[in-house]
Amino acid sequence: MKSGLLAAAAVGGLLFALPASAQGVKIGILNDQSGVYADYGGKSSVEAARMAIEDFGGSVLGEKIEMVTADHQNKPDLAVSIARRWYEVEGVDMITELTTSSVALAVQELSKEKKKIDIVVGAATSRLTGDACTPYGFHWAYDTHALAIGTGGALVEAGGDTWFFMTADYAFGYALEKDTGDVVKEKGGKVLGSVRIPLNSSDFSSFLLQAQSSKAKIIGLANAGLDTTNSIKQAAEFGIVKGGQKLAGLLLTLSEVHGLGLEAAQGLVLTEGFYWDRDDKSRAFGERFFKRTGRMPSMIHAGTYSATLQYLKAVKAAGTRDSDAVAKKLKELPVDDSFAQGKVLENGRMVHDLYLFEVKKPSESKKPWDYYKQLAVVPGDKAFPSAKDSGCPLTK
Repeated sequence: MKSGLLAAAAVGGLLFALPASAQGVKIGILNDQSGVYADYGGKSSVEAARMAIEDFGGSVLGEKIEMVTADHQNKPDLAVSIARRWYEVEGVDMITELTTSSVALAVQELSKEKKKIDIVVGAATSRLTGDACTPYGFHWAYDTHALAIGTGGALVEAGGDTWFFMTADYAFGYALEKDTGDVVKEKGGKVLGSVRIPLNSSDFSSFLLQAQSSKAKIIGLANAGLDTTNSIKQAAEFGIVKGGQKLAGLLLTLSEVHGLGLEAAQGLVLTEGFYWDRDDKSRAFGERFFKRTGRMPSMIHAGTYSATLQYLKAVKAAGTRDSDAVAKKLKELPVDDSFAQGKVLENGRMVHDLYLFEVKKPSESKKPWDYYKQLAVVPGDKAFPSAKDSGCPLTK
């Protein structure tokens, strides 16, 4: 009797395990849905991925495409725990979005171990396709190197040759400060100092006073999400911009500008890889996205759409869900969608043009979400290093 039960249990376990291996493609959207980056990516990124799946037709290789989502709360250990369960138990093939650099680095390492594909959109650190690159790791939308070249380079050339950094105290902030500082110095500028600030701080007063007393022409905000908007709001209370210093939002997206409002955000210079009102294709995507979410997309939302769509194109082209075959196709297929036209390098970096924008004055804005005027195009081959110059061991 006992051996019969054990045999039945074993068969039951087999049957339970079969769906994960026999299922269609399963995509996971893992990001911050309730914290400091909830507007930056959050549930709007989930909707963008859903749009991509629908636009692709809802199935691939004769099977329905499934999607799962979770909130990692900006905690690398929680993110890895969710990703491990998705890979080992739920049969997830690819994880994307992955806001927060410490989370993205941790999940990318697990993905390498499990031979699963991850496509980072929301996280910034250029290490993802540099020294931390993997055969299965990809980076979409932007990175700290591109932001440094775009915003940092433009402001130094315009005379902003002394800098002080207010830096988020984790991997993303360090990378953004370093990459921007390097560009500032390469162009003949000086970094006068920096201060590190815990994630999700509410009081920036002591840090702003240090930045103010440095007399730097540019205060570089090496943070993102609510940390950036709170920095800018509190800087206004200290009269920093009125006193002649300029704030540089090194990672600022349409979501944060909307949260600030044009009165507070006017004159800020920033770099994004997408703007909904830039051309006919971006406008069409923006209007569809708005109908579903009540907001216009930032480069994180449009980038998540693009990453999801391109992954499905690669699966179809490979004719299999096998990660090695799909990764190969991701590096071969050109990217051409509502987000960007680009190509994927050997280190997993998706290369595309970015744009330098200035936030409009309220008097210049003619309609809702009309926030940017374009100052320059940052060509992809200038924004991102070549694979051989990235520090990625795969290219050696």
